[in-house]
Amino acid sequence: MSDTDEKKRSWFGRLKAGLARSSNKISDGITGIFNKRRLDDEALAELEELLISADLGWGLAKEATQRLRHAKFNQEVAPEEIRIALAQTIEPFLEPVEQPLMIDPANKPHVILVVGANGSGKTTTIGKLAKIFRDDGKSVVLAAGDTFRAAAVEQLQIWGQRAGVPVIVAAQGADAAGLAFDALAAAKRQGADILLIDTAGRLHNKTDLMAELQKIQRVIKKLDPTAPHSVLLVLDATIGQTALQHIQTFRDLVGITGIVMTKLDGSARGGVLVALAEMYTIPVPYIGLGEAIDDLRPFEAAAFARGLVGLDRQR
Repeated sequence: MSDTDEKKRSWFGRLKAGLARSSNKISDGITGIFNKRRLDDEALAELEELLISADLGWGLAKEATQRLRHAKFNQEVAPEEIRIALAQTIEPFLEPVEQPLMIDPANKPHVILVVGANGSGKTTTIGKLAKIFRDDGKSVVLAAGDTFRAAAVEQLQIWGQRAGVPVIVAAQGADAAGLAFDALAAAKRQGADILLIDTAGRLHNKTDLMAELQKIQRVIKKLDPTAPHSVLLVLDATIGQTALQHIQTFRDLVGITGIVMTKLDGSARGGVLVALAEMYTIPVPYIGLGEAIDDLRPFEAAAFARGLVGLDRQR
C-alpha cells in the first residue's frame, strides 16, 4: 500500500469516527426498522421519516426509498443491505459539490474572503487553511477582519503563529474594509500567493453585516478589480437545517464560491451536508472534524457517503 493510500485510509478512519454520532442515528434507525422484516410500504415510510429526521433532506429520502421499492419491495432485507443502498444513493447527491478550491497563480495574491456566522469556526478554519496552503509551498497572509471581537483577532494571531504566517491586525473597532485594504496592499508588497480575510458574522444585525461585507468587497477592488477571487462560507454542522438559511443569507450578501462544513464530529446532524448539496450545489472543498490544525481535509463524496451510514471504506 502506498503512502497516499495509507493516508487516505487513516483519514477515512477519522472521518468515520467523526461522523459516528450521525451514522449511529441512521444505522440504529435502519436496524430498528429492518430487523427480520420485509420491505413493505410501512417500512419504507419509516425509513423516509428516519432519513428526513437525520437532516438528509426530503429529496434524498424520496430517492432512496423509491430505489429500494423498485429493487427490493416485499423482500426481507438485512440492515447492511439498506446501508449499502443508502450510501450508493447519497454519493451521486454529493458528487457535484466535490470540487477543490482552485488557487489561480495569476493572482498575486489570490484573495479568499471567509464569511460565516459567529461561532461557526471561521477563524479556526482560516488557520487550518493557512497550514494547508503553507504545506503546499504557498506564501500566505492573514487579515483579522473581525475587528469588533478582540477574541477573534487574538485567536487568528495564535493560528497564524501555528501555521507560520503573518497576520495583519488593526485596533479593536477599526474599519474592517480599511484593514482588508491594508492587508491586500501588504500581501501585494510581499508577493504573497494567498490572502485570507476573516470577517464578522453578526447575523442578528443583517443590515450592518451586509454593509460591512459589501464595503470590504468594494474597497479591495480598488487595489484588485478581480478580488475577492474566492468567497468561502464556513458552516457549523451542529446547527442542522439552519445551515440552509445561512447559505441563503450569505449568498445574498456577498455571493459564495465554496462551503466549508465544520464540527462534523460534534453533532448527529452531519447529514445536512447532503441536503445542502442537493439544494444549492455550491462546491464543498473542505470539511472539518476537530480542533487540531490538520483536522481540515478535502471533501470526498464517496468516503463521506459511506462514513455517514457507518460503512467501511471500499477497497
